[in-house]
Amino acid sequence: MIKPIYSPSQDRYEKIFYRKCGDSGLKLPILSLGMWHNFGNHDNFENATEIATTAFDNGITHFDLANNYGPPYGSAEENFGRILKQNFLPYRDELLISSKAGYDMWPGPYGIGGSRKYIISSCDQSLKRMGLEYVDIFYSHRFDPETPLEETVLALDQLVKSGKALYIGISRYDPDQTEKAVQLFKELKTPFIIHQCRYSLLDRSPEKGVFDKLAEHKKGAIVFSPLAQGMLTNKYLNGIPEKSRMANENKIHLNKEQLTDKVLHKVKALNEIAESRGQTLAQMSLAWLVRNESVTSVLVGASRKEQLLDSIGCLNNIEFSSEELNKIDQIVL
Repeated sequence: MIKPIYSPSQDRYEKIFYRKCGDSGLKLPILSLGMWHNFGNHDNFENATEIATTAFDNGITHFDLANNYGPPYGSAEENFGRILKQNFLPYRDELLISSKAGYDMWPGPYGIGGSRKYIISSCDQSLKRMGLEYVDIFYSHRFDPETPLEETVLALDQLVKSGKALYIGISRYDPDQTEKAVQLFKELKTPFIIHQCRYSLLDRSPEKGVFDKLAEHKKGAIVFSPLAQGMLTNKYLNGIPEKSRMANENKIHLNKEQLTDKVLHKVKALNEIAESRGQTLAQMSLAWLVRNESVTSVLVGASRKEQLLDSIGCLNNIEFSSEELNKIDQIVL
């Protein structure tokens, strides 16, 4: 039986809204699809395809990757390349595809960091894995204290000038590092437009300088881990399910020690507010981020299409009363 050719929903751009990225001409969907989990070789490819096509059917045009997403490293990009070739190739100009380099990727001293050799080699590898001529945004995945920032910035600038990336971003840079990067990119006239940072109801660290710095220089912000790796969902309200990510000792980014009694108390209190709004806890947590004009886009992950659709459902109610916002602050701050 011949597989039917994918045809996206005709009303996809009516299902979501787009926010301007700083003072650039680029707009990002308010929700973007992150491929940190669920797109590696250890995951089901058909399920990954269904998640990606569901995203595009609902107007999510931005697909966020990194060289070391998997597992194993590189496999998320390889699998996205397959999804792109089988489903999205006619729509490439409707997509924003991003990748990053900064964390460990291959053995030896040249497979990690912010050196010119690593940045440029990594971008070349990412393009090859995805079957692309260019990415829309390429990020420095982290600040590298062992490499002069000028070297990292010049390498990223070269990616744009050589046609391998249209825009540049940085990720996990603190306010001072961001300021230095902004000035260097400004001198080079590099189209640096966006900063990717961790932000959620349980982690509001970007409010302590990063958002102010981005606003000052009119740069965009895209936030990851908006549900605190699942803690801001209904999943853990009554304990840790056996098959959850937290119960899996191999998942190094989320462990049982993170779900303290104090955190659980906060999550349950937040869930009460969500229920009063007619939303799931996940939907309210995402809506709280979306309402923030400092946030250009929110990166959401999904292990199945139903989970993604639930996240998109947050857009049905993104208005908060001052009373609700005060209650939320009292709970989490």
